[in-house]
Formats: sequence, structure tokens, C-alpha cells
Amino acid sequence: MNAWTRSDHVASRARASLPENELAGAIQSVETIHARARQVPPGLMRPDSRGFEKASGVALPLLFLLLLVAGWDQMARAYSDPLIPRAAEIWSELLRILGNGKFVGQAATTIYRVALGFGLALAFSTLVGILTGRSRAFRQFAEPAILIGLTVPGLVWALLCVIWFGISLTTSTVAVALSIAPPLTLNIAQGVRTASPDLLEVAAIYQLGSFERLRLLWLPTIAPFLLSGIRIGLSMAWKVIVLVEVFGLSSGVGYQLNLEFSSQNVAGVLAWTIGFAMIMAAIEYVLLGGLERHVMRWRRAATV
Repeated sequence: MNAWTRSDHVASRARASLPENELAGAIQSVETIHARARQVPPGLMRPDSRGFEKASGVALPLLFLLLLVAGWDQMARAYSDPLIPRAAEIWSELLRILGNGKFVGQAATTIYRVALGFGLALAFSTLVGILTGRSRAFRQFAEPAILIGLTVPGLVWALLCVIWFGISLTTSTVAVALSIAPPLTLNIAQGVRTASPDLLEVAAIYQLGSFERLRLLWLPTIAPFLLSGIRIGLSMAWKVIVLVEVFGLSSGVGYQLNLEFSSQNVAGVLAWTIGFAMIMAAIEYVLLGGLERHVMRWRRAATV
């Protein structure tokens, strides 16, 4: 049986067994079969340890933070240098910027700029990443641009956008988008290449439109890679937006860092950094972590 005959045979079997309006169920059934095939017999399953995992998920990060603060404080005691402030001084500065209301407004400005640039990069990277993963010709055409984007430092994009666009919202939006689009595109393209051949055949048999393929096939397939790219993109966006705000804007966390640096207030610099890092950690653990648990809830974790 040659390839064409096999394709016709698969198509005829699928049409005979599944009606047109059960396409979503057909796609899900493939995943269900694979999941059931990987099930472990009850005798080999380990005892439920979800309670321990939840507790350790809180205790271990807190332990690291306590060790970090203690280590920093010991270093500050040993050097007795005003450029290495004690933990208590940094804490006082953090309480000051939180108490006077300045932190909330400046952080909100920075997050808004990051969100605009990130949204632009995500929309562009999703489209280009899918095309790059599906089309060999387009991949060969786009590879040089992706490689150039990966090698250009965020500092260069920040400086160029300040020169090109001046002090405006466009500056931060374009700088963030240019910095994070290449790694996002690369992650999505790698995810597309892992698409199940079975699902691709089902989509071809039922002649799915572009929107249906995106919703039923590509988004579930690239979800793990997309979430990984989002994490990398957010970490890069924070670094780039600070540079843009330092060089060319008059508000935001980066601008406040520059003011504290100009007055040689190291405790203030660290306080602003810690404050915004707390926001980014909340986004990571609460928003992205919750989204990942919801999107990947169908995956079965190892039980042995």
C-alpha cells in the first residue's frame, strides 16, 4: 500500500466512523487514547503527596529568601561599606516608597508599557512562529531575522528606539516587542514541529479552516512552549523597559532607579528593584502558574 492509498484508506475509515460535527471529539480522542495507554497500575502508584508538595512549594522558596537576606546582611556587616547597605536599611527604604504612594503609580506605568510591548510581540510571534514551524521555505526565509534578533542586546534596541521615537509610548512598546519577539517566535516554532501526525491527518481529512486549526490543533499543541516563551519574554521585557525608562522617559520604575542612582542611594536602588521583583514574582506564581495549571490540567504527572 503506497502513501496515497494509505491516505485514502485513513480518510475513508475516519469518515465512516466519525460524523462531521464531532471533529473536536475526534481530536480529543487521540489524546485520550495516548493518555490511557500511559496509565500506571494502582499497585505501582506512590502514595498521594500533594499536601507535601504544596507545603514544600511555599517553604523552600521562603527558605531561600531567608538565606539570601541573612547572607547579604552578613556581607554588609563584614565590609561596613555605605555602598553595601544592611538589610534593615533596604527594608526601611522599601517601606518608605510603599508608604508614600509613589511605588504603586510608577510600577503601574511600567507594567502598562510592558503589557503593550508584550501584547504586540505575542500576536506577531504566534503568527510567524506557526508559519516558521509549518513551512520549510518560510523557516529558511525567517531564520536570519530570528538569529539577528536573538543576538542583538536589549540595550541596543532601547537606545535605537529612544533615538528613533524620542520620549513617547511608542519607544517602550517597540523596544520591548523587538527584544522579546525572537525568543517567543523560536519557542512557538519548536512547539509547532511537535504536533501529532494523527491530529494533522484528522484536521486535513475534515478540511478545517484556519481558525479551527488554530483553536483545536495549534494552540493546544504549542501551549507548553508558549508558556515557556512568555516566562522568558517577561524576564527580558523587565530588563529592556528599565533601560528605556532610564535613557529616554521621565516616569516608571527605571526612571526612579536612575534618580536613586544619581543620589548614590544604593538602598533606594535595591528597594525599587525588590519592590518590582515582588510584582513580577506575583505575576509568575499567581497569573502564569494558574494559567499553566489550567491549560495543562490534562497532563498526567508521573506517579512512580
